[in-house]
Amino acid sequence: MKLRSLLFVPADRPERFGKAAASGADALILDLEDSVAPEKKQVGREAIAEWLEGDRKVPTFVRVNPLDGDLTTDDLGAVLPGKPDGIVLPKAEGASSVRRLAALMETQIKGTEAIAPILPIATETAAAVFQLGTYGEVAERLAGLTWGAEDLPAAIGAATSREEDGSYTAPYEMVRSLCLFGAHAAQTRAIETVFPHIDAPDALAAYVARARRDGFTGMMAIHPAQVETINRGFTPSEAEVVHARAIVEAFAANPGVGALKLDGKMVDRPHLVQARRILDLF
Repeated sequence: MKLRSLLFVPADRPERFGKAAASGADALILDLEDSVAPEKKQVGREAIAEWLEGDRKVPTFVRVNPLDGDLTTDDLGAVLPGKPDGIVLPKAEGASSVRRLAALMETQIKGTEAIAPILPIATETAAAVFQLGTYGEVAERLAGLTWGAEDLPAAIGAATSREEDGSYTAPYEMVRSLCLFGAHAAQTRAIETVFPHIDAPDALAAYVARARRDGFTGMMAIHPAQVETINRGFTPSEAEVVHARAIVEAFAANPGVGALKLDGKMVDRPHLVQARRILDLF
């Protein structure tokens, strides 16, 4: 499953599902958590169930409510019969949260089939930050790992996660980096968090470029207008693909060599690893 862009849609706004699916996003995240008021949760569950039972042409994830409340079981009971392509877990706190959610899912489907992969939002509590190295224990359960910059400041009483120019303050840059390395340590996708401004295309493009440069493999979106920029930013250019293929072919033609010369420059095994990553994204 290609996951360059994952587009959030409030679960209680089913009239938006079709437009979101037509946006070009690699996947939808139908949201039962923050974007849905408590009195609308059941409406959202029913809308998701109807969508999943239809002929959906785009992979669909569902963001359920956190495990520390009393809504998760009802969420899963409503959506799992439709076989969503993944479950997004907010306020995850490491491998133990993934195991707990997986157990709830297995109970719901009575062990008759494989459960959907899980995408934890892994940095929304202070305790979660100290569990980012544990996701490798449950790597087979994961669709990826992502982070958030909104709930954590609220959880610790911080005024904001951002500087006046919109960049992250030092504590949240650290959290972003730990999530990135936690994902790669678990050998799963590293998904960048959302860009909050809909009407700033140049700033969005720079944000996406920074994410890919740093090692993220995809990104969540909050509006269909963001999808094209995200997809383009996480798709290797033709020149990158040609160069990556040349590196792979050069090492294939010279087995056992640790470094070699290509186009007048020395390339070694780390370049080969990066070339393979580029071709995997293509």
